[in-house]
Amino acid sequence: MKQLIQNFKTGELKIEEVPAPSLKEGCVLVQNAFSLISVGTEKSTVDMGKSSLFEKAQKRPDLVKQVLQNIKKEGIWATFQKVQNKLDTPKALGYSCTGIVLDSRDSTGRFKKGDRVACAGQDFASHAEAVVVPENLVVQVPGSVSFEEAAFTTIGAIALQGVRQSDAKIGEKACVIGLGLIGQITAQLLKAQGCEVCGIDLSESNIALAQQWGIDAAINRNESECIAFADQFTQGHGFDKVIIAASSATNDPIVLATEIIRKKGVIVVVGSVKMDVPREPYFYRKELELKIATSYGPGRYDPLYEEAGIDYPYAYVRFTENRNMETFLQLVSKKQVKVQPLISRTFDFNDAVAAYDLIMGKKEPVVGILLRYHYGGKEAVVKTVNVKTHALKKINVGFIGAGSFAQSYLLPHIRKENVSLDTVVTTKGTSAKHAARKFGFQTASTEPEAVLDNKNINVVFIATRHDSHARLVCESLKRGKHVFVEKPLAMNEGELKEVLAVYRSLPESPMLMVGFNRRFAPLSEAMKKEFMRVKEPLAVTMRVNAGTIPDDHWIQNETQGGGRIIGEACHFVDLMLYLHGALPVHAHVVALPDATQDSFSVTLTFENKGFGVITYLAQGAASLSKEYIEACGGRKVFINHNFRFGELYGSLRCQKMRLPGKGHKQEVEWFIHALQQESPMPIPMEQLVATSLATFRIKEAIQKGVPAFDLGPSI
Repeated sequence: MKQLIQNFKTGELKIEEVPAPSLKEGCVLVQNAFSLISVGTEKSTVDMGKSSLFEKAQKRPDLVKQVLQNIKKEGIWATFQKVQNKLDTPKALGYSCTGIVLDSRDSTGRFKKGDRVACAGQDFASHAEAVVVPENLVVQVPGSVSFEEAAFTTIGAIALQGVRQSDAKIGEKACVIGLGLIGQITAQLLKAQGCEVCGIDLSESNIALAQQWGIDAAINRNESECIAFADQFTQGHGFDKVIIAASSATNDPIVLATEIIRKKGVIVVVGSVKMDVPREPYFYRKELELKIATSYGPGRYDPLYEEAGIDYPYAYVRFTENRNMETFLQLVSKKQVKVQPLISRTFDFNDAVAAYDLIMGKKEPVVGILLRYHYGGKEAVVKTVNVKTHALKKINVGFIGAGSFAQSYLLPHIRKENVSLDTVVTTKGTSAKHAARKFGFQTASTEPEAVLDNKNINVVFIATRHDSHARLVCESLKRGKHVFVEKPLAMNEGELKEVLAVYRSLPESPMLMVGFNRRFAPLSEAMKKEFMRVKEPLAVTMRVNAGTIPDDHWIQNETQGGGRIIGEACHFVDLMLYLHGALPVHAHVVALPDATQDSFSVTLTFENKGFGVITYLAQGAASLSKEYIEACGGRKVFINHNFRFGELYGSLRCQKMRLPGKGHKQEVEWFIHALQQESPMPIPMEQLVATSLATFRIKEAIQKGVPAFDLGPSI
């Protein structure tokens, strides 16, 4: 299928042939009929992409702060690579579309093949021939509403949420600052609410458009009598409500709103304006109320609502973003809101780049631009596209889940090895095609079966979200393929048993590797080598300044990520096993009273009588390095400072060594070389199992409040 994308590094726009997105549970597959270009919002997006790196930094100081924090934790080079990967990732454009359902896996069975629907959401309701959208961002289109009208649904929900935040009442006088697309619809909604509405804008064409459909009054912001005009409209009282739908790099819309509103009035910000609110002379003295409208409404930016499909209770949240979308379509159906006058131009989707050229060039006044799609049939759901052709080698790789981590830490090292890269799979066609082109894969796909069922592929790398690891490992092993899977191997003991059952049932066991990279780091290898000559047990201490991950992040989701003990702390349990060279037999754990269980300390005792303490903390200072490891034994102390440099203290002196890196390069080399030489697995199976079981039981002990426990026999 075809999709419009932007290279965020260069700003270039193009239509590209990409695999259709993968239909997941709780989502709907839609063949687009029309999508809407929101001129103001998307112009800002394209402008950002076309900006220089310095200009991008100026526009997003919050991201600059994140980069600086990452440098402290991971170093300049690793951070630079991350930034480059982010900038190089193609960006999907568009967030409001309408079309026909091709297939649905929504939880209630509400959507059927052939249904007319409207869709919302950045990275979901894109400018593409087919889209996959979570069910809470999809609504039915009434029969009396055309596809052209339904394409405005997302914008309508944004405007409607602004009106709801204002709590506008019948008979009140309201002002809309900014008569672009959202402003025009906002003004119509206020009229439908029974308000007298005045509009203010810098564009005479926007003012004329508002007057065309019947706004009560409108004036240019640059007119000298603008304030007097507003005063006259309100008979000297000031507006009851002011909704700012403008986009501005200055705080002029805010200042203007405080001047023209009545005492104790309500200002609602919908557009992107500088939030510099002057206390004097009006805001304080008029005792004004300032509100922000969050896009389409309640549920926006909540992954449990938008992605997991968990609706808010109707009785407590009457109007969610989904119900705002439905309400807007009802208003269009009843002709209380008219969007046809707002359609400035309609372009064929194949001419989408020309539509953006029109927006960026400002050659003619435009408000709303529609993209029309014409095709149908099987090409709507083609999940695989060929990118290039090359000869197959002894090791032919399929890659499932090529996200930011994989592109930063795995794929750059894999492509340097003597292997052929066959097929890469991601859930979105744009990212699959980009990864294939960037790293040299022959084929891009959005279906794991493109890798699993390909008999030419004999090695599978899995870097998807945690909940799919065990299933994909089992399916790969059943087909006789060697597997490298990112941690964790499994989310619970049941999944681990399934993996082992499949592995042990095979007559010739393929190689199974888990991405515990830290044991392969240069400093870890140096530490291991140093203590190999020590006959007595070791005492190892690890302090992990992990930092906070929000509760709504997918890693914290019990179903998708399993939490940080299983998903991240497993790294340090594995490193303990590696350094001690023995399996753990007993544990003692304490945790801070934190619902996420992100701050805990566990002491592990090993078969060889050594012990290790892992202190994993989420509330530490961001300025402190992330990881500190200290091993003691045989009158030696080896300190690993965040996998950058080490200190070895012996009887006479301190030896310092600089060996940066967390082992991602080395783990790939070990795995590939083991396959080529048909040597044993880089990490013995008994250690993979022991690490997984330890994390499961540590988590269970914290949840149940059991401080000490035996780790017990292996499965």
